[in-house]
Amino acid sequence: MITWILVVVGALNWGLSAIGYNVVEMLLGGWPTILQAVYILVGLSAIVEIATHKKTCRMCNSSSAMM
Repeated sequence: MITWILVVVGALNWGLSAIGYNVVEMLLGGWPTILQAVYILVGLSAIVEIATHKKTCRMCNSSSAMM
């Protein structure tokens, strides 16, 4: 659940960055080390979600899913 939340936060931040708002940097810009740690955690969360998606996705595991 934590990795999914971090991936969503990262995706929203990318979307907002496209229109000029980097929310993570606005909140943590004064702490560059923590800012970098957040970005690393978001990236690692994306890797975990990609690696475990097939096991945890109800749609991918349903018998009606086409593969």
